Amino acid sequence: MSFTSIAFLVFLPLVWATYWGLGRREWQNLLLVCASYVFYGWWDERFCVLMLTSSLVDYGLGLALGPSSPDSDRRVSRWSGIGRRRLLLGMSLACNLGLLGVFKYFGFFVDSFQAAAGLIGWSPGAVTLEIILPVGISFYTFQTLSYTIDVYRGRLVPTRNLVDYLAFVSFFPQLVAGPIERASRLLPQFQQPRCWERDAIGAGLRQMLWGLFKKVVIADTLAGPVAASFASPEAAGGPRLMVATVLFAYQIYCDFSGYSDIAIGTARLFGITLMRNFAYPYFSQSIVEFWQRWHISLSTWFRDYVYIAMGGNRGGRVQTWRNVVLTFLVSGLWHGAAWRFIAWGGLHGVSLVALPRPATRVEIDQPGGEGLVPRLAVLLRMILVFSLVCGFWVFFRANSLADAWLIWTTMVTQLHDVQAYRELLLEYQAGGPLFGITHLLVMFLVVEWLGRHKPHPVDFPGWPRPVRWSIYAALAWFVIEYGGRGESSPFIYFQF
Repeated sequence: MSFTSIAFLVFLPLVWATYWGLGRREWQNLLLVCASYVFYGWWDERFCVLMLTSSLVDYGLGLALGPSSPDSDRRVSRWSGIGRRRLLLGMSLACNLGLLGVFKYFGFFVDSFQAAAGLIGWSPGAVTLEIILPVGISFYTFQTLSYTIDVYRGRLVPTRNLVDYLAFVSFFPQLVAGPIERASRLLPQFQQPRCWERDAIGAGLRQMLWGLFKKVVIADTLAGPVAASFASPEAAGGPRLMVATVLFAYQIYCDFSGYSDIAIGTARLFGITLMRNFAYPYFSQSIVEFWQRWHISLSTWFRDYVYIAMGGNRGGRVQTWRNVVLTFLVSGLWHGAAWRFIAWGGLHGVSLVALPRPATRVEIDQPGGEGLVPRLAVLLRMILVFSLVCGFWVFFRANSLADAWLIWTTMVTQLHDVQAYRELLLEYQAGGPLFGITHLLVMFLVVEWLGRHKPHPVDFPGWPRPVRWSIYAALAWFVIEYGGRGESSPFIYFQF
């Protein structure tokens, strides 16, 4: 079930009204588990069996790994029977990563092996496995893994309440595309009563509205021109490919951050607080800052469970560089079972170690400084980082590594193609699709820049009520108008 579907428009009010009508925490959690499995099974009921299997395995292993109560001797529990505990953690890793490997990476590994064998003249028989990639499997797999790893490390006491645990894993607002929550942050919210708060409900609805606007109005509008250019890069020309790359940068940002906004807003309707997942990443002044603002729940997950596990920055400069690059290579593979994703991750990893790091601490709450107009040096750094990120997005969006290289070389070699720029300008002046898209993006950039000191721009404390409600009505009208055109596309991160 998608956030932009009619089914969800009916599903959400029914679950919400029943949830607050139940009153007791235990019954509310049970309702959320049932509703979440309905939400997930809307695509394919077999997906629910897979998620339940993964959840039960980690629930049982968590009980075997950790102390039974907060008053237990956690130090003894942590250090006694190290071999047994490592075996239990290994079972969790094998189960979760094994399921992920079979359903998401089997074909990739087989194809890569056959290609490598072909280089030495060996032609092994074709092996195929016709299976459907379960929606969101990468997200809930990482969420359950963080639970068992934290229990193993002694940072979390496992829960004995199965319903609370299942609610943590399957909570439908963030189930399919995050944010990827930690058990230490989300699970306690299911273990305590939630209170009805009118302000929180209003804040959740506003954030949902902004997320829908980003997805339905901006991301879906950009999807068509982007797909047309990347489908036939050899015929598009360098300048048009540059425009398509920039449009894709905003398509994926509005698509994914829009999902996160809807998820966070929906969770607030139920008295649950999810972590912030995006913090205006395209206003970053370095690649380091970009990754502190983009898909925050995933980047911090890889930092805590992959980068630090490999040694982090404790082994000297060369080892630190190695750990950074390897972490981003794994991150690229997490995004998709293709070499272009690995190349995308590797480019980010290399840029992190090769480019200068910011001299000052990143201010997540307000990128670009407090002024209305950024200083020239700040603006130039933001443009440079955005250009670099766009160049890397080519590998993410292209249909293959060969297409990505073709797009790169075409953009570079045709950088001074005056005739191609003239054609784009004429198309803009004639009022074609590029005309409307340009104005839409300029409006969006201005709104984001002016509201960058807030988690999302649609929050106007102190503004007159008629003005606030006029803005809400305008955003809702745009969502309905653009959504009614029948051009809605699935959320991009559903495939991961």
